[in-house]
Amino acid sequence: MIAKIFLSLLWVGFVIYGFLLAPPGQPDTLELIQNLSTGNWDNINPLIIAVFNSIGLVTVIYANLLFIDGREQKIVAWPFAIASLAVGTFAVIPYLILREPNPKFTGKKNLLIKLADSRLLHIFLSITLIVFISWGIISGNGSDFIQEWQTRRFINVMSLDLLCLCFIFPFIIKDDMLRRNMENDALFWTVSLIPLLGSLIYLCFRPSLPENNS
Repeated sequence: MIAKIFLSLLWVGFVIYGFLLAPPGQPDTLELIQNLSTGNWDNINPLIIAVFNSIGLVTVIYANLLFIDGREQKIVAWPFAIASLAVGTFAVIPYLILREPNPKFTGKKNLLIKLADSRLLHIFLSITLIVFISWGIISGNGSDFIQEWQTRRFINVMSLDLLCLCFIFPFIIKDDMLRRNMENDALFWTVSLIPLLGSLIYLCFRPSLPENNS
């Protein structure tokens, strides 16, 4: 219950900030989004490119977790998983609020679950994410990014969205560990206290879901 209250307050606060308190939108925001989405990155700060693509990669990882978690939930997970690819935190947190503890996985894995459970997929996503972040830090202009963060709603909210997604991984990873017979509090807290990197390491080395016919 405490976790649900915290997540509810976080979501409400994020919505209020994103729509009412963040810096104003700019008339060229749609053009910027189109250029970022299509790879037309000329004259765009690499830090902005890195954050944009990192959100995309992190939300794909969340979608994989939601597809597996939703197997035993009363609510349907796939609408939240798909919506998260577009709006990130705005879709992930409501799912985390509505879901119930789900430490078991039963039945056979269909093709979607097998893909979401793939270690190779998460290794690829993690390496790509680390490459983007490293490239952005090394090649990007920090002063320009701060200026854009302070004056552009899209970049401001996008950056906070990424940070939020990185810090709320533990709310869904705990049950994911239990489904794999990894009841280890020390491991859970180690993963939780190292934002993003801890979660990526866990996802790359966790054992596969046990499959059965029950």
